[in-house]
Amino acid sequence: MRLLKERLSSLSDKDLDFLIDTAAPEVSDRNRLKEILKEDEDFRERFITDEKVVQTVLYDEEIFLKISPHLFFEILLKKAKRDFSETGYTIEKTPHMKIPVFDADEVIEFLKDEDHLFYLADMLSSFTKVESYSILIQIREGIWKRIWFNNMDIQSLRAFCDVVDEEYRFTLYKRIADLCLFILGLFPDYVERNYRYPHTLKKRPSLFGIQRLSPEEYEKEGIRFYRLAAEHQSIKDTQLEELFWDFSENFQKAKKPLNYISEHYFQYSTKQRLFEIF
Repeated sequence: MRLLKERLSSLSDKDLDFLIDTAAPEVSDRNRLKEILKEDEDFRERFITDEKVVQTVLYDEEIFLKISPHLFFEILLKKAKRDFSETGYTIEKTPHMKIPVFDADEVIEFLKDEDHLFYLADMLSSFTKVESYSILIQIREGIWKRIWFNNMDIQSLRAFCDVVDEEYRFTLYKRIADLCLFILGLFPDYVERNYRYPHTLKKRPSLFGIQRLSPEEYEKEGIRFYRLAAEHQSIKDTQLEELFWDFSENFQKAKKPLNYISEHYFQYSTKQRLFEIF
């Protein structure tokens, strides 16, 4: 599909400088090397998977001053893909145990599609900042109400869907689906703790009218909203339609590399610092 191939030519100078400084500091013609990194996919891949690059991304606390969020997450996703090929299995959590599942080959196959991997990197990047919005809607003649929402709140995003015309809903469908995948992928323990008490497993009561979603409900909503995005008229018969059908039908496969990154590459405080949520 190669929907996101333009990523090859859109690496920032900061990204290129980081890759060269880390993987090939001795090079004399930096400008020529930058052009090759933009044009040659295989060459670029060797730099992104270079062990010095990976280790710097994992352990440099100031890494976001040196590279873009997209490149940061792309490097981690590609490392996760390599790790899966070595372990041969993924892990699924229940409230009381971890269960090995021998589906690593399927997850690797999903990530081998560069459009899937690039989309995940872009999606994760989009959550490094939270934006709030408000709109005025007419309740009845002469009566208006202001609705506030932010792009990290499923409940307000779903409420916003109900008050805008269908032609404007694609972005909301996509964001809700992405948010479900993001939360289940990077903060699965938060979802479980927020939904039920850890010892009794009883559902926690709702507070201030805010609905608590179970992990199963997050997944169901993610699948549903990726499907709604795929079915939206604005992307009909485009490559985006195929992409969102892929994510709707392979939600579990898309979630597992995010679980792995969360479990193996991040401390909780790191996630808090990166995403400033919860």
